[in-house]
Amino acid sequence: MPIYLSGEIKETVPKLKLDNLTPRQIVAELDKYVVGQANAKRAVAVALRNRIRRQKLPPEIAQDVLPKNILMIGSTGVGKTEIARRLARLANSPFIKIEASKFTEVGYVGRDVESMIRELTDVAVDMTKQAAYEEIRERAEQNVEEKILDILLPSSNNYSFDNDNSLDLEEKLQPNRTREKLREQLRRGELEDRLIEIETQDRSNTMIDFVGGQGMEEMGVNLRDMMGNLFPTKTVRRKIKIAEAKTYMLRDEQENLIDMEQITRQAIESLENSGIIFLDEMDKIAGRESGSGSPDVSREGVQRDLLPIVEGTNVNTRYGMVNTEHILFIAAGAFHVSKPSDLIPEMQGRFPIRVELESLTLEDFKRILIQPKNSLIKQYQALLKTEEIILEFTEDAITTLAEMTVSINNNTEDIGARRLHTLLEKLLEEISFLGSELENKNQILDSEYVKDKLEELVKDQNLRQYVL
Repeated sequence: MPIYLSGEIKETVPKLKLDNLTPRQIVAELDKYVVGQANAKRAVAVALRNRIRRQKLPPEIAQDVLPKNILMIGSTGVGKTEIARRLARLANSPFIKIEASKFTEVGYVGRDVESMIRELTDVAVDMTKQAAYEEIRERAEQNVEEKILDILLPSSNNYSFDNDNSLDLEEKLQPNRTREKLREQLRRGELEDRLIEIETQDRSNTMIDFVGGQGMEEMGVNLRDMMGNLFPTKTVRRKIKIAEAKTYMLRDEQENLIDMEQITRQAIESLENSGIIFLDEMDKIAGRESGSGSPDVSREGVQRDLLPIVEGTNVNTRYGMVNTEHILFIAAGAFHVSKPSDLIPEMQGRFPIRVELESLTLEDFKRILIQPKNSLIKQYQALLKTEEIILEFTEDAITTLAEMTVSINNNTEDIGARRLHTLLEKLLEEISFLGSELENKNQILDSEYVKDKLEELVKDQNLRQYVL
């Protein structure tokens, strides 16, 4: 499942430019969201900084400087995915997370490895397009304002001011004054509920999805793109309020102002030089051929299919050819059953940097609850504050919650920080259910409250329906 990134980069580094970020500053930014795992943060920080350094090299040298791919080894819930996601947001790079176990060997029905490059290209084009929309947003909004004013006050061309001497200056200026008055009302939001009739583009696409065939899965073909003028842009007339019309008209105006070919070129360039692919569950495809003749899809075969993508090859996408030589691959896996040495030698050589992530300690869990910028407790506090409920946790309550998390992880499957979601959801179940009906809007949770709500859950090691 690919992860599509939003514009959180603006909140993460409001002032700092990526070119000026040192590895130490990159680690400091990651510390805002991920607790511990200093070695992994240092590895990805150096990898990101090396990309910045490479961009400053002469082309003949830069072409030969390949990214040092990273293999993260650690159990679930210790921060592998989050580190990669935050790194991509910090760098504002095209990024997807994909499970290696979803791929199948060439010749079998299923996803082939090139599909992840096509997905990453879609992400890169969308990111570049949104950035272009923001650049021309002010100009587009001005055009939308003029079009709405034209609808509210159509210009009259039935006479000429120059030839009609019977019109005095006051009458000639009256339409302009009315238009400016409407402009002021529009900007103040006084006309938002007025109905107008507009023409907008019909955005329903005629798509054909090809199923099967090497390299053709998930390559939906847009017939309008393929046959051009055979499918001219269709417009639809709508009678809607001005507030809603602004959204439709702004999107149409932005699309008219941008050059899609230039955006595609920029997106592919950005993807080839700064794209990041996070390959999760790498341990699931680790293993050599046993020679038993099993009908299962070969794990080694999937690795061999992945190899050219990681090494660097050209992949055909709907936007053109994409070279994967300088894409950074970050692989991750628990490697409980298999070992990194079970990967084929060629694949091991393509992930020269190995980082082992440590299991979370009691102190780590306590910090996870309160330290990150949008920690779990802060999220629940914000949710309940929408209903005027003030949620407070005492220090001993946080300690007790962390101790219970460690206890359950030790006695059952260790799912790391994800266990906190289970316990917090159960802990706040009654408060969340009652919500605005609570008479006491100031809810203070102490150690006794935590034990009362979760003690039975801790004793039951199977966790029934609350297990993730």
